[in-house]
Amino acid sequence: MKSNAVEQKTFLLLLIGVTLAFGWILFPYYGAVFWGAILAMLFRPVFRWLRKRFNGRANLAALATLSLILVIVILPTALITASLAQEATALYAKLQSGQINIGSYLQEIFDHLPQWAMRLMERFGVGDMGALQAKVMDLVNQGGRNLTASAINFGQNTFDFLVGFTVMMYLLFFLIRDGGELSVMIRDAIPLEERHKGKLLGKFTTVIRATVKGNIAVAVAQGLIGGVTFIAMGIHGAVLWGVLMAFLSLLPAVGAAIVWAPVALYFLATGAIVKALILIFVGVFVIGLVDNILRPLLVGKDTKLPDYVVLISTLGGMALFGLNGFVIGPVIAAMFIAVWDIFVTTRGDPRSNPPTAVTIVPPIEEAEPASVRPDSH
Repeated sequence: MKSNAVEQKTFLLLLIGVTLAFGWILFPYYGAVFWGAILAMLFRPVFRWLRKRFNGRANLAALATLSLILVIVILPTALITASLAQEATALYAKLQSGQINIGSYLQEIFDHLPQWAMRLMERFGVGDMGALQAKVMDLVNQGGRNLTASAINFGQNTFDFLVGFTVMMYLLFFLIRDGGELSVMIRDAIPLEERHKGKLLGKFTTVIRATVKGNIAVAVAQGLIGGVTFIAMGIHGAVLWGVLMAFLSLLPAVGAAIVWAPVALYFLATGAIVKALILIFVGVFVIGLVDNILRPLLVGKDTKLPDYVVLISTLGGMALFGLNGFVIGPVIAAMFIAVWDIFVTTRGDPRSNPPTAVTIVPPIEEAEPASVRPDSH
C-alpha cells in the first residue's frame, strides 16, 4: 500500500513537472499558440459546414477554413496595422515640422476660456501658456521616441514575428481539423466529475467566443463610426484616432469617449458649437448606442458577467498580458466565478447534491467518428 502511494505521488510530481516544462518550451510563442487556439475555436462551425460540403474530406475543409481566416481576419488586420503605422508617422512628422501647431490650438482654447476658468486653471498650476505648451511638446516628443523605438524593435524582431506567424498558421490547421478529438481528450484528462467538467469547459468556450466575437464587433463598429466622423470634420489623423477608439472600446463604460470627448470639448471651447454638438450627438447616441446594444447582446448575455467584473478583469488582463489580456482576463474571471459556484453548491459532501443541482453545459465538441474524416491522417 505504501509502495503504491509513493508511486502515485511520484507520478503526479512527474506529470506536473513535464507539464510545466512543456509550457516553458511553448512560452516564447504563447501568443501564436493562444491565437491559433482562439481562431480554431471560433471557426470550428465553419470547418464542420465545409467538411459536409466536401463529403467528409477533413484536410480539404481545414485548408479552406484556413484560407478563409487569412482573407477575412489576418489580411484586414495587417492592412489596418500598416495604415495605422503610416498615419502615426505622418502625424508625428507634421507635429515636428510645425504643420500642426499644438501651441496655436492651446492658445485658441485659452483665448475663448472665461475668466473663472482661467483662474481655476491658474489655481491648479496650468494657467501658464508657455509651461503648458512645453509639457505638451514633451509628451509629443516622448511619444515620437516611443514610436521610433517600437519601429526599430519591430524591424529587429521581424524574423521572430514571421516564425510566430508561421507557427500559428501551421498549428491552426491541425487545431481546426482535429479540434473535436483534442477537446474530448482534454475533457477525459480532467480529474473532475462529468457535470463539473461540462460546466467548466462549457463556460470556458462560451466566454472566449462571446468575448472575442462581441468585443471585436463592438470595436470595429465604434472605431469605424468614430473614424468616419473625424474624417468628415477634417480632424488630422482620423485613421489613428479611429483605431484608438476601437482599441479603447475594449474597456466597457469608458471606451471611445476617451478620444472623442476631449475633441468635443475643444470645439466647445473654441466656439465651433455646431461641430461640437454633432460630435457629442454621434458619440453619445451612435457610438454609445452601439456599445449599449451590441455589447450586452454579444458579450454580457453569453458570459453573464457584470460590467464591473468585465472592466476590472479586462484592465488587469491587458496590464499583465498585453493585447491578449482582453480575452485572458475575462476568461479567468469567468472561470473564477464558475469554480467558486461549484465549490459552494458541492460544499460538504460533493455527492450529497443531485446532478440537477448544477446546470450541465454541453462539452466543447464530441469527437467525430473516424469514418467521417477518412483523410485526416
